[in-house]
Amino acid sequence: MSRWILPTTADIGLRAFSSDPEGALREAALGMQEIQIATGTSNSELLRNETNWTIETPTEDFDRILVRWLEEVLYRGQAEGEWLNDASIEILDGRIQASVITVDSELVKRELEIKAVTMHEIALVEIREGQIIPGIEPDIPSFEGPGWMAQVVFDI
Repeated sequence: MSRWILPTTADIGLRAFSSDPEGALREAALGMQEIQIATGTSNSELLRNETNWTIETPTEDFDRILVRWLEEVLYRGQAEGEWLNDASIEILDGRIQASVITVDSELVKRELEIKAVTMHEIALVEIREGQIIPGIEPDIPSFEGPGWMAQVVFDI
C-alpha cells in the first residue's frame, strides 16, 4: 500500500507516495474513495465502465492540480454516478487526462461522506533523491526520495 490515513483533529486526511506525480494523484483519489466505502464491502462484483475524463487545470501549481483532480472525482461520484475505481493519469499543459474505470456510484455502500477537499496541509511535492519525509505516528511511515508525496485533508 502507498497511502495512509492522516491523523487530524476534526476531519480526515491522507498521505500517499508514488514514483511520479500522476501516481500520487491516482493514490490520493483511490485513498479518498477507500475512506468513504463501508468497512468490509467491495466493489469487485459491480459492472465496470471505462471512459476518459479531461479536467482543466489552468495552473502549474501541483497543490492546486491535486485539489482540482480530487474535486472532480468527488463531483463525478456524487453528481454524475461515476464512482472511480482506478485511473491512468497524464498531467498535460493545462489539463489532466485520465483513462478511468468507474462503477455506478448508487451501488457503492458508503459509511462516510466527504463534503470537500480542503487546502489545509495540501501538498503534491517532489521528494528529491536522499530527501526524507518523516513519518507520522502511529501508522504513516517515513519516505525517502526520489518520488512524490500527495497529502490532503477532507471536510467530512
